[in-house]
This record gives sequence, C-alpha cells and structure tokens, in this order.
Amino acid sequence: MSLLSPDELAALIPAESSIFPAPIPVQCVSSDEFLPGAQTSKQKEYEARVKALGAELAKKQGLTRRKFFKSASGMAAAFLAMNDTYGPVFGVSRAEAATPEMANERAQSLSGQFIMDMHTHFLRDDTTLEGFARSREAVGKAGWNPALVGKPQTLEDLKFANYLKEIFLDSDTKVACISGAPSEKVADWFLTNDMKTQARATINSIAGSKRAFAHAIFTPGYAGWMEEIDRAIEVLKPDSFKGYTIGDNTNKQLSVHPWRLDDEKLVYPAYEKFVKAGLKNVCIHKGLFPPSVEKSFPNLLQYAKVDDVAKAAKDWPQLNFIIYHGGYRYSGNGGTEGAWAQFEKSGRIDWVSDLADIPGKYGVNNVYADVGQLFAQSTIADPRVSAVMMGQLVAGMGADHVCWGTDAIWTGAPQWQIEALRRLEIPEDLQKRYGLKPLGPADGSIKRAIFGDNNARLYNFTPAQRAAVGADKIASGKAIYERHGEGRTNMAYGYVNRGAV
Repeated sequence: MSLLSPDELAALIPAESSIFPAPIPVQCVSSDEFLPGAQTSKQKEYEARVKALGAELAKKQGLTRRKFFKSASGMAAAFLAMNDTYGPVFGVSRAEAATPEMANERAQSLSGQFIMDMHTHFLRDDTTLEGFARSREAVGKAGWNPALVGKPQTLEDLKFANYLKEIFLDSDTKVACISGAPSEKVADWFLTNDMKTQARATINSIAGSKRAFAHAIFTPGYAGWMEEIDRAIEVLKPDSFKGYTIGDNTNKQLSVHPWRLDDEKLVYPAYEKFVKAGLKNVCIHKGLFPPSVEKSFPNLLQYAKVDDVAKAAKDWPQLNFIIYHGGYRYSGNGGTEGAWAQFEKSGRIDWVSDLADIPGKYGVNNVYADVGQLFAQSTIADPRVSAVMMGQLVAGMGADHVCWGTDAIWTGAPQWQIEALRRLEIPEDLQKRYGLKPLGPADGSIKRAIFGDNNARLYNFTPAQRAAVGADKIASGKAIYERHGEGRTNMAYGYVNRGAV
C-alpha cells in the first residue's frame, strides 16, 4: 500500500529507474515526506549539458560515460554543467573535469575532511511503505525499463545494507545520526526507536569506533508518549530526541496530534525529562510545506512554521533546538521559483529568513539550523537559492550554528551534496546587494564548522573519537573499496514527478 493518494502516485515514477544517474541529480527526488516537483526547464537544460559533456570527456579518457561519472572528473563535469546552466555558483575548472589527475588530487586532498552528518535515514526490514517497490513494478509493466519487465521489485536499496555502503563507503561522511519519522500507523514509522538503537550498535560494532548516533522520536499527544520518553532514556540511551511538530508527516491526512514547541502544558514536561537526563539536543522537523501542501492541509500550516521556536528556546536555555531543513518551506512541488521570486521582492525566503532572525531578534544562542532538504532540494533546483539561504543562515545565526545534515539516503549517497557545499559560493553581485559574506573555500573555517565542527561540539564528539574513525575497520574497508570496488552508483531512491514543465 502506498502512503500517497492514487492521484499523487499516478504523477510519480521511481527515481532509481527513471532519471539519468548524473553525479548531481537532474531533478528533485522525494521520499514519502513530500511530493517532488516536475523537472524544470533549467533542470532539463542541465541534464542535456551534463550528458553531452560527460560523453565528450568520457570518450577522451577512454571510459564509458557511466564509469566517467563515477570518477572525480565526472563529479567536476557535473558542476561545470551546473555553472553553465545557472551561472558561476560552484568553484570548478574545465581543466579539473578534463584531467583525471587534477580531479583525483583534489578529491584525495579533501577525503579526510571531517564530515558529521546528523540527519540520515533508511527503512526498516518489515516496512509497509511498498509504494516504492510497486512503482518500480509499474515501470516494468509499462515497458519503460526492459530490465524491470516481469521482475518483482523490493525495497532493499532503501534498507540498512545499502545505507551502510552509501553513507560510509560512497561518501566522505565519517559519522552519521540515524533518524526516523513517526506515524499514527505504527507500521509506517520509518524505524522504531529500538531499531535505530540496534542499527547504531551494529555500525559501531562493525567499525570498532563511534561512527553512528541515533535519535529517539518523541510524539507529543500520542498515547503513552511520556512513558516512551522514560523508556527510551533508561533503556535505549538515545544521543538526542527528534520530533515532528506537524504530527504525522508521512500520512498528513491522519495527523491528529500536531503540537507547538512552545506549548507549556503539553511539551514542556518532556523538556524537563530531557534536561534531567542530560540530553541537550532537541531536533525538530520544520518546513517542507509549500503552498500546494498548505492547500490540502491548511490545519497543519501553523505547526510547520518556525514561529514557535523563539519562546521555547528562551524558556529552555539548557537545551539546543536544532531545526531540520532550516525551516525551508518551498520543497518539491513548491519549487525554487517561489523562493527566488520571494527573495528578489523582499530579500527573504519562507521560513529560512525567519529562523535566521531568531538569535538577533530574541537574544537566544541555542537555536541551530540543520540544512537537510533545504540544501539538497535547492541545490538541484537553483543553486543561487541554496547559496543565498546558506548565506542568510550564517549571517543571522553565525557559522557556528549551521549544521550538516543531508536527509540521505533518499537522494542517494550524499557525496554530491558534500561536493556541492565544498564548491558553493554566493555570487559576488548577491553578496554586494544583500550584504552577505563569502562562504569561503572547501576547507575554510565556515565550511569546516558546518560540515563537522558544530555537530561535534553539540554531541561532545572528542578529538580522540575523530582520530579513531580515521583508523577503524570501516576506514580500512573504504580504502579497499576505493581500490577495487565499483564505486558509487549515482542513484537516487524514492519518487520523481513524471510531469512536464
């Protein structure tokens, strides 16, 4: 059974078998959390450019185009195609794309960079979210992909084994937090709290070091939710708690327990438990609620915004409120057109600008932004929007309050997002016009802070622990994999919109 309506599902096809596997996705991809927008004219332009450039350079290097796109030069070529489409937003040269030695040297020099991704997902083994697999079968029945004709499809690409590969082998990620999403339907939780805890233990046992962290989900208003907090603290020992203020984000039509961060009667008792247990980090899903979703679920709009953050942060200085997706509203079928039009008119973007204003406006220093789909979606759709939002968050919150999270593995291995931030720069005309400062080089102070230093500080990840992940069993396995493995697939998992522009 799919979590999307029949009409919604009819507009979607599976990403892994239907879009060109470029190093940077050629259109927006979603999980069941939101509907992806149709491929835009600019994304079509980028796709044509990256295919042509890839074919040209692959031939010169004696490679197939698919193999070329698995290389460092292939990644550079994708960013060249993005620049040719959107303007000079990414730091990349044609020499890097054309010269494997140059690209490999750069990639190797940055491979040891400390990347701490505290926003990742996979699906449980007994998941009932069969929409992904059923959509793949529909592709086979329609004859679009002959390889799928008559072949039953599974959800294995969205489960633990592929998660382990894509997070730790196919990217430069060193440490990751296993997240999840709740639902009014017990079977539709991505992972239960116990499953996340077990996965954390498995990864750390394999590694012989602290590679994985895990959330416990808290669900204000659900039956027995306070008792579950007590149990999680005592038995599961979560690294932080995560909540969805809109309630059931996966099945919004079933959401009957939305809540606000500043609800003193309902939620503040939970904060008391967190503080007493010494758990300082409260991760909160916000945003991803464009006007089209608002039209279907107007009752949930007030819970998707960030206007409940400031009071909670002011009342609970003992806690850190880490706002996922940076509150970015215009995901998927909201498109970046709405975000860019709003920015050009007012210099603001819902609800990112509101979040960035909170520290200065309310005098708090315990509010953070985890970039999540803010970065993933806007980078694919219009990197100028991504650059501006990153600049606003850094300006308003400080570079030490913007944190790395990718929402992988919904959009495949997160290496393309890592490379995007490494290369991203706010165009000079936008810097001057809006008073934004440069993001700086890949290994500069701002990007080092975002990639890992801020999360390490929030989660007390010590220098000794950092050193340990560089010499553990996963590090050894990655070295072998890079010498002899097939490399990243450049695949994305989930849904894309089949619609025309």
